[in-house]
Amino acid sequence: MTRPPTERGRAKADRHDALLREAARLFAERGFHGVSLEDIGAAVGVSGPAVYRHFAGKQALLGALLTAVSERLLSGGSAVVAATDDPREQLRGLVTFHVDFALADSDVIRVQDRDLASLGDGDRRTVRRLQREYAELWVGALAADAPDADPDELRTRAYACFGLINSTPHSVRRRAGRPSDAAVRRLLTDMALAALGIGDRGVP
Repeated sequence: MTRPPTERGRAKADRHDALLREAARLFAERGFHGVSLEDIGAAVGVSGPAVYRHFAGKQALLGALLTAVSERLLSGGSAVVAATDDPREQLRGLVTFHVDFALADSDVIRVQDRDLASLGDGDRRTVRRLQREYAELWVGALAADAPDADPDELRTRAYACFGLINSTPHSVRRRAGRPSDAAVRRLLTDMALAALGIGDRGVP
């Protein structure tokens, strides 16, 4: 039987999550090489050396951050696909899922775009593998929806859709007069469905 976490264990897990969250924010603002472990520790109220209780170093922290988000995307995307046998509904669900992710986790997207090369070799291979598996969920749904289509074209559509949605952190800023999150979500959803070739059927 699994024992419930102790108060100390919960506190450690909360600190671990806070370090990842603040690392994402700081890396997004300054870049991986512009942030020290001391900066990250200070953001959550601990000393730089205390960060080593959770991560072997700054590169390991970056690896944990990008690996975790890649695992979350794959897990969430797999759940979307498993929820229905209708490939068109799978694609709509995947678009909704990824748009929500992009709007909620823009810092992580910016970090991955800029600092993926700073990962250690093992973490980079893991992240790339998880990303390929996530992309294949989309390609599989596209192929089921259009079985006679060229597989390379379907893969191009999927990656173009990722690029469109993931551009959000670079094109949408928190400023007065900017579109609301709801308006951005609708726009991205419409454009993503069109990029996949299913926009003519309407947005759910």
